[in-house]
Amino acid sequence: MRQLPEADRDAIRIAQDPQFTRWLDQITATGGCAHPVHLSGATTTLDSSTGEIIQHYDTRNEPGERLLIRCRNRRSTVCAPCSRLHAGDTYHLVRAGLLGGKNIPTTVRDRPRLFVTLTAPSFGPVHRDGDRCRPRRDRGRCEHGRPLGCGAVHDTTDPLVGQPLCTDCYDYPAHVLWHAHAGKLWDRFVIGVRRQLATAASLVQSRFADHARLSFARVAEYQKRAAVHVHAVVRLDGPNGPDDQPPTWGTTDLLTDAVRASARRVRVRTPHSPAIGELDLRWGAQIDARPLRTDGLGPDDEAVAAYVAKYVTKGASETGAGTDHRLTTWGDIEAVPVTDHVRALMRTCWRLGGLPEYEPLHLRAWAHTLGYRGHILTKSRAYSTTYAALRADRAAHVGVGQEAASATVTDAHWRYVGSGHSPGAALIAAGVADDLTRNREAVRDEVGRKQGRQD
Repeated sequence: MRQLPEADRDAIRIAQDPQFTRWLDQITATGGCAHPVHLSGATTTLDSSTGEIIQHYDTRNEPGERLLIRCRNRRSTVCAPCSRLHAGDTYHLVRAGLLGGKNIPTTVRDRPRLFVTLTAPSFGPVHRDGDRCRPRRDRGRCEHGRPLGCGAVHDTTDPLVGQPLCTDCYDYPAHVLWHAHAGKLWDRFVIGVRRQLATAASLVQSRFADHARLSFARVAEYQKRAAVHVHAVVRLDGPNGPDDQPPTWGTTDLLTDAVRASARRVRVRTPHSPAIGELDLRWGAQIDARPLRTDGLGPDDEAVAAYVAKYVTKGASETGAGTDHRLTTWGDIEAVPVTDHVRALMRTCWRLGGLPEYEPLHLRAWAHTLGYRGHILTKSRAYSTTYAALRADRAAHVGVGQEAASATVTDAHWRYVGSGHSPGAALIAAGVADDLTRNREAVRDEVGRKQGRQD
């Protein structure tokens, strides 16, 4: 008789456990998380005035004497259920800064707002999709004997797109070091925008914060050439943030001019290296700053929020730029399934990371992201709500209210005891995640049909 696969046998074993129903409840509560965290411990809730025990919870009564909670990984390649939750939170976070909500006034939609794109500079010619790749009258060759042009028409799925015409001509050290300093470039860009606005308004730069406040949310995206570029929502408020109207001089045109001027001028110099020298890093020549308008003449607010939310869930392996897991040895670089171009960037990170002048950049620790050390999504404090606030709001729907919580004292003791699933548990969790997804889609379709009938 043919034996069942290991995952099926394990799933049957779990289903026959007397505590299977409770275990399934836990899996459902995590949304079918692919890599849940296992905790062991207890929580006791006491009335703060009488000391009476209101509620007691102990994992000794749970299957395996443990509680499963979400891993909260944003990458869909790691955990699709948690990435969908993270995408939803990101959408509401970005949308609140555009249209209001989540304790942000709706008047922010009438402020000067831009959707800004800043790119990396060129580190060498790469193959492009669309029209003819790189047609040249001079069909000569570079010093390494490779063609200087390419007359082919590449499809968007062509693996050549984004790859250097000549890997020996490509400036891999500059690419890696630009990634390592991209965060500093952004910080100086924001400072530069404030200075440009202050100068245009005839203000002393140190007094800008008394008159206006610049808020933003930005997302980093890898291009096909494996170089990061930045999309950002930039908003101008009054000095107290979203609750304040901007000064009369704070117009969309003025903000646009300040963004463009700062992006062209900002510079960051790398530490001096005997092998490479000192590089002058800057943003690329392609700078886009489009006004977001409530009258429909600019990029759509909802679409911008949805775009950012969709991108933050992508893993590095999905974008073709790097991997989702840290590389700890040179051998890891050789084993990871990436293009030769990306592997060359990883090798460059490893080599430069061994030089004392670049030690503060921790390039080997960030070789899996090609030297880029920033978060995928960052925002200024006053832009909108926070991930923590969104999670607290969600938890409030299933926990005690704030008034009840304020009259209690909680004594909790927890410890980490593991993570992930057995083969059979992974199979069941995936089924739960699929069911929940189909249920959400069915509800969304039904809501859409009802709205259509009302219209």
